[in-house]
Amino acid sequence: MESLNKKALVELVAQKTGNTKKDTTDLVDHVFEEIANALKEGAKVDIAGFGKFEVKERSERTGINPQTKENITIPASKVPSFKASKTLKDFVK
Repeated sequence: MESLNKKALVELVAQKTGNTKKDTTDLVDHVFEEIANALKEGAKVDIAGFGKFEVKERSERTGINPQTKENITIPASKVPSFKASKTLKDFVK
């Protein structure tokens, strides 16, 4: 398996649980939605044995416009971050 997209994930989970693809798609959508909502509210999402999702803040910094080679200011931003658990890291080894 080269990559696992949402459609393939839904198919795998539907096969293992015996649920329909529609019900499994709804379930996967709800899980992703709740993770996103928690991050939007500033919470951390810690899934034991898998990893931790959180929002990190990037400070304002200077960059270069590749077309004009001029210095530009890149504004501060918030970005989602994921840190794998030790269990997941060991499993992948």
